[in-house]
Amino acid sequence: MFGDMMGKLQEMKQQTEKIKKRLDSISVDGDAEGGMVKVVVTANKKVTSITISNELMAEGDKEQIEDLTMIALNKALAKAEDVSDAEMAGAAKGFLPGMGL
Repeated sequence: MFGDMMGKLQEMKQQTEKIKKRLDSISVDGDAEGGMVKVVVTANKKVTSITISNELMAEGDKEQIEDLTMIALNKALAKAEDVSDAEMAGAAKGFLPGMGL
């Protein structure tokens, strides 16, 4: 029984590592003000790009640019969290049947 449990834990650890690598290849985005600011992050929550429209830059309102960037980043990170949670929950179901996951 103990050996069986250790084997399952090792298998779960390997599966978790595979999922983390896969999450690095999944991109999600968030935008603000109709796409004037767009942020792309991986599902592992690594920022890969931030795009600010030329129109917004021309306005030169530093505070507005900062606020919109923060909004877009928070949207992208929320999507990344959702994807990550879904991937991990799917993996957990295979290892913990009947646990309500």
